[in-house]
Amino acid sequence: MDNLSLAENFDQYFEVKFANTKQLREESYRIRHSVYCDELEWEPKQQDGKESDECDDYSFALLLVHKRTGQYAGTARLVIHPPNEPDKKLPFEQHCLSSIWSEVINLADFPRGGFSEISRLAVPETFRRRAGEKNMPFVINDISLQSDVFSEEERRNFPNIAIGLYLSIIALAEMCLHLAMFVVAEPRLNKRLNRIGFLFEQIGDEHDFHGNRALFYLPREKFTSELNPEILELYSLLEKQLKQQMFLLPYLNR
Repeated sequence: MDNLSLAENFDQYFEVKFANTKQLREESYRIRHSVYCDELEWEPKQQDGKESDECDDYSFALLLVHKRTGQYAGTARLVIHPPNEPDKKLPFEQHCLSSIWSEVINLADFPRGGFSEISRLAVPETFRRRAGEKNMPFVINDISLQSDVFSEEERRNFPNIAIGLYLSIIALAEMCLHLAMFVVAEPRLNKRLNRIGFLFEQIGDEHDFHGNRALFYLPREKFTSELNPEILELYSLLEKQLKQQMFLLPYLNR
């Protein structure tokens, strides 16, 4: 057991699923509601328990599945300009355009549909909670689970859920042949991502939006170039899983 690589260990407990049905997309919305509406209260609560916005019409959602229980351990989406409506805006274009450092980057250099944004990454509290932290039972996907349902070995893998989601989204952008990715994040989070090998570069002023945040940019040539061999092996595993589930028409700059 101790000799397993990060990818082999992760593969024992989790797999990535492309949300290619209405049912799976709604599972993503439910996770988002539990995190962004119920827990953080950043968005208004909805009667149907699903958090969504207009960008979901041109987004691709991913889910991480906990294999043993079949429960969803996290979600994230990649927002892409729709080819038939290229003027549709990505979330950062709606909220952060005025903060971009024009001397560093010019969005006009990137053709519509040739770049994307990581958005709405969420991991339910269940998959972030340490054993014994709370005595109350909790509910995921309509199944009540007691706080000792996960083994200690499983819990040791919980910090890798967010890493797996980032790697999966980057794999999706790579498969789409995107020229760049963007994300709005806390600078301190970006420092942690940099240590893993996600070399996002800050390209805008920091602003107060549910905490101190800024816009970051990752060009295609740096999608995986700085990942260490262990992280790169996990990336390859998740990319292989995604390729088995989908057929994409990649962006081509003709």
